[in-house]
Amino acid sequence: MKFTETPMEGLLLIEPQRFADDRGTFMEAFNLRLFRNHGIQHDFVQDNESISKKNVIRGLHFQVAPNEQGKLVRVLQGRAMDVVLDLRKDSKTYGRSFSVELTASASNMLWIPPGFAHGFEALEEDTIFFYKVTNYYHKAAEAGIRFDDPEINIQWKTTQPIVSEKDRLLPTLREWSAM
Repeated sequence: MKFTETPMEGLLLIEPQRFADDRGTFMEAFNLRLFRNHGIQHDFVQDNESISKKNVIRGLHFQVAPNEQGKLVRVLQGRAMDVVLDLRKDSKTYGRSFSVELTASASNMLWIPPGFAHGFEALEEDTIFFYKVTNYYHKAAEAGIRFDDPEINIQWKTTQPIVSEKDRLLPTLREWSAM
């Protein structure tokens, strides 16, 4: 398993090794010892999965303290553009976003530490997105930033996004910071 640092401290791209033979393929998707050796000291407590149509954008979501979540995300079917936004006020990259394409064929994953907002765009029909989280979902701690905040300027692939009404009503980063 290969762990690659990104421009944002603590955010890691993870590429499992896939083994193939006449029967199909095998890969190790999670290994606690390897994750600990690469600085991921969190315990995962819940798994989530969504299935999205092409051009669906979900996010940018997070939970506020003391219920913040770290997330290990990957695509089980299809492709997605995964996006994170650094909300750690003491970080050099506060307010900046990072994106990477996650695909079922590559089996690549992204470790998103607590303190980031997260979202993704499904790039294919019936994209299955899977994520492990380090804290349980708490409705009262649920928060988010608008996917189309002009100051963040995320370069989504679609020009016709399918977005929930709830996500369309989220505040911009500037509005959320002022709350």
